[in-house]
Amino acid sequence: MSVDRRKFLKFAGLAALGAAAKPLAVVAQEAEQVVDSSLPQENPLTAKRWAMVIDMQKCLDHENVKDCAQACHEAHNVPDFGNPKEEIKWIWMEDFHKAFHEQNHEYIDEKLHHAKFPVLCNHCDNPPCVKVCPTQATWKREQDGIVMMDWHRCIGCRYCIVGCPYGSRSFNWRDPRPHIKKINNEFPTRSRGVVEKCTFCEERLSQGKIPACVEAAKDDAIVFGDLEDPESKVRELLRSRFSIRRKPQLGTQPEVYYLV
Repeated sequence: MSVDRRKFLKFAGLAALGAAAKPLAVVAQEAEQVVDSSLPQENPLTAKRWAMVIDMQKCLDHENVKDCAQACHEAHNVPDFGNPKEEIKWIWMEDFHKAFHEQNHEYIDEKLHHAKFPVLCNHCDNPPCVKVCPTQATWKREQDGIVMMDWHRCIGCRYCIVGCPYGSRSFNWRDPRPHIKKINNEFPTRSRGVVEKCTFCEERLSQGKIPACVEAAKDDAIVFGDLEDPESKVRELLRSRFSIRRKPQLGTQPEVYYLV
């Protein structure tokens, strides 16, 4: 995941040279290669297109979902500022009518209508956040579709926050490190002025582990798998159950599905 400051400056310098050096797309590709080579490579979990399926009925048990969010935030050193206006969110709870505004109507199941559901970065096939980032600190990983982040390259312009229609990105207005309850030394902390979001636990996938929220979810409330594999659990669920996605009319092609 991490690219040190020196490498960042190297790539920034190459970008500044523009056409005289290399196209930005090539620079970004090289950066991605550096990121991948820095990760453990033994027995990683791989897929052609990672996707997540969330069973909304099983999420009615709020304790189950809270455990998932807590596991995610503990694994990724997500701070708690104690102020909703400064909240840093990787996975959080949202009211049905806010998360699925376009799906809402007066005859929907009352249990769903009044419930909250976990939402996170949708790792879109057509991610608008990537298009607006001026430093390519965020990009869609070609081999598996994960929308990645390199916090060392983030300059805090917040264009990606404006570009994301799901509110899936958070900005560190203050140094988050004093507000992390217990630091996980196996995952980097961020600094003031940096945007962050869910990365589908790409660091755990590289170690052969499923995402932290999936591991914490009880009764398969959250399932993760390869959308391109017809035999995968996610494909089986999407074949057998009716599913919805957030704001599908925008054309972003979210890869987080919700079973109704």
